[in-house]
Amino acid sequence: MNLFHTAIVVLLSVLLTACNSTPTQPMLPRDASPYISQQSAALRSARVSDVHYDLDFTLTGEATFSATTKIRFHLNDASKALTLDLSQATIEHFSINGKRLYPNYNNHFITLPAGVLTSGENTIEVQFTRAHSTNGEGLHRFVDPVDNKVYLYSHFEPAAAQQMFAVFDQPDLKAHYTLSVTAPKEWTVISAMRESAATIVGDNRQWTFPESPKLSPYNFSMHAGPYHQWTDNSGKYPLRLFARQSVAEQVTPQDWFTYTQQGLTFFDDYFGIAYPFKKYDQVLVPDFLYGAMENAAAITYSESRFLFNAAMTATQKERLAGVIMHEMAHQWFGNLVTMKWWNGLWLNESFASFMGTLATSEATEFNYAWRTFYAKNKQSAYHLDSQVSTHPIEVPVATTQNAFDNIDAITYSKGASALNQLNHLLGEKTFQKGVQNYLKQYSYQNATLSDFINSLGKAANTNLTTWSQQWLYEAGVNSIQTSFSCENDRISQFTIKQTAASSALPTLREQRVQIGLFTKGRNQLHHIMSVPVTYRGSITKVKNLVGMHCPDLVYPNYQDWGFVKVNLDPVSFNTAKQNLNLVQEPLLRSMLWQSLWDSVEDGSLSLNDYIGTVLVNLPKETDYTIVGQVLSSLSKAQQYLDSMAPSNQRFATQAVRAIEQMSLRKVMEYSEQRDFQRRWFSNFVAFARSKDALKHIDSLLNHTASIKGLEVDQDLRWLMVSHLNRYDHPSAMYWLRKERTADTSDSGQKAALAAEVSRPDALKKRQWLTRIQQETNLPFSKQRTIMAHLYPSEQKALSNVTAQQRLSTLAQLDKNKGPVFMRSYAKLLIPTDCSYASVSALNDTLARVTSLSDGTARAIKETVQQEQKCLLIKSKMSH
Repeated sequence: MNLFHTAIVVLLSVLLTACNSTPTQPMLPRDASPYISQQSAALRSARVSDVHYDLDFTLTGEATFSATTKIRFHLNDASKALTLDLSQATIEHFSINGKRLYPNYNNHFITLPAGVLTSGENTIEVQFTRAHSTNGEGLHRFVDPVDNKVYLYSHFEPAAAQQMFAVFDQPDLKAHYTLSVTAPKEWTVISAMRESAATIVGDNRQWTFPESPKLSPYNFSMHAGPYHQWTDNSGKYPLRLFARQSVAEQVTPQDWFTYTQQGLTFFDDYFGIAYPFKKYDQVLVPDFLYGAMENAAAITYSESRFLFNAAMTATQKERLAGVIMHEMAHQWFGNLVTMKWWNGLWLNESFASFMGTLATSEATEFNYAWRTFYAKNKQSAYHLDSQVSTHPIEVPVATTQNAFDNIDAITYSKGASALNQLNHLLGEKTFQKGVQNYLKQYSYQNATLSDFINSLGKAANTNLTTWSQQWLYEAGVNSIQTSFSCENDRISQFTIKQTAASSALPTLREQRVQIGLFTKGRNQLHHIMSVPVTYRGSITKVKNLVGMHCPDLVYPNYQDWGFVKVNLDPVSFNTAKQNLNLVQEPLLRSMLWQSLWDSVEDGSLSLNDYIGTVLVNLPKETDYTIVGQVLSSLSKAQQYLDSMAPSNQRFATQAVRAIEQMSLRKVMEYSEQRDFQRRWFSNFVAFARSKDALKHIDSLLNHTASIKGLEVDQDLRWLMVSHLNRYDHPSAMYWLRKERTADTSDSGQKAALAAEVSRPDALKKRQWLTRIQQETNLPFSKQRTIMAHLYPSEQKALSNVTAQQRLSTLAQLDKNKGPVFMRSYAKLLIPTDCSYASVSALNDTLARVTSLSDGTARAIKETVQQEQKCLLIKSKMSH
């Protein structure tokens, strides 16, 4: 039967099926977009089950690959057409149940006609070729600029498996996967299972892999290339680590293996279920869109975050341990038990964030991991949850296009904080028991939020419906402030006042916190006592504090149990501002520093006063994490000062100069403490604007100056070269050309690009902007580099030159470029000016352009709010 005859038969079959449809079973055709809706996915999963994929790939290293997908599945209703996802492929052969057909294919999915499907077992075979992806999705191809070796890796979340093979691309159609790959013989192929054979055939090697356990499509993976490999078989599970050959010297495999072994031991015990896969592979990959991805037994990590030219600092090691633990938690919670649809993605990420921090804190040397979580992750969540664009933790997801619309710090860190709060509320052992019961009951299946909450509620013998509604389905962060009065140096009344985020977000939550009371001594702030309190509603009286010694400072979220912003009462605020150096506990000190910075952003403390407090107190700070936290706030302060220019210019110049000098002094002091010294040196470079400071950087590069103890490695050289170019120092271009020649690695190329883009040249900047707006063959990783460095905060005048262009082209870019591009573009290139005119222009764009995607519209709203915050801080500046 020829293809034309077959096509006529198929068409008649489809028409007959349509004519025979009854009103009670209407045809619900899937729209022609590349995204599947939740409704269409639910209809498909109601019909399809017992899916098996037999995947065969031929990889050459060239720009395209060829593959065959054979799918076996059970269909319980063959009366209607079915769709099979496959993106942008050239189909060479297509058959259903042994009958070769001409595919009804729209470049996004194949429509399988009802006439050739059967109720019961079906088999589909698709042979095709496809271009490799270059944007980090699908089967991504990367050519190493150092040695021209080709590396491939897959990334499928949320629904990009269809860019590599024909698939029912939705999480609740779990399947078994059998894989075979023909690749150049010097390559290694990595997947969810360890290969059963790898046989040389001429110039190639034939890899075969046994059938995998049931996995959702986004959890499966395949990576291939001449990767360098390290192994560790000293523990319960075999470990492998992979990286490109040209960057192998920048990897410290022992650190990876140590944290991985510690994590596997911790999670085996905590979950009460042995690690569900047979081996544990980790792959460092280039051009990655995110930090890491939890592919079953073959986790991928972004090179840019984990390659170093010198020994890792404590911060870098802690970050490595934390990310390893996060992705490892997913192997149980996400891979073993998987959400049914993408509205459950937050629970995957929240749980992994909570468990990753818990494991890092309890299984590694970083027993202060919760302090790091507070200073970084939690503050990001507070910030986003205070935005006009905030959203509940659990939100509907209409289609796969919207899967990542709300994947942010609320999803990760507020969700993790809510789970931590629930851990305190139920008790640690009860919470653990509920998690274990959930994982056992739903192993290798899909589950919902209610399944998880019910498992916890059953373990605790309590109803968590109200908790779920308040925390998971209502947006916004609450604030609490204590109010107390004293008579004869004793507390006579004590209340907690809770306020809602706004009238639009009125929810007042129930939460368990600790209230800490402190009094001033000669050399320290003494901890009098702490009392656990469950507060609810707008006012909660704390009667058991009446009669206690009158405190100088009250902190109502002592030890950070709760997810709530703290407004210090007037007495405590003054104590914190004047006595930071007397606070002995690092976490409390960190929280008080944060309260001072929050006071700047809500307009109750001037930026002048905050910077003055930092200059007095930070040089005395001995905690590495807190130093990083406060230096981060100074970076934000610098951006505010730059945004306000030219107003407050005299103070800005003096403040930046003072921070520059303070940082250099601390660099000198920490000559024998490498981590502190590098942290302060990075801050010195960031604030270096004076001629003397820029000259000093130049001298360090040419070795006519040195700093005792400071090792100027390639990472620091690029940091300095980029800064000199950003400020157009006379030697900047010389150093850029020199380092570009010396460091030809991928990271070196991106560092050189960043330095070049940041130069204060109006014509060049317009050309760079046009390039990222119009050019399609520039790798997306380099487009992101350009976006991030095009308009540094102090180049406000240069940013204003193209501000109108960036606003006027936003709608067209949003339409043409897609969500991956726009997530970076909208975050980095929507123009700001810290002016009422800027607010007006942004609001006008929102009102005038109604076709913007949800993500881009939200980015504009957030920018408006940030502009308004800048104006508030500007109005509070003392002159």
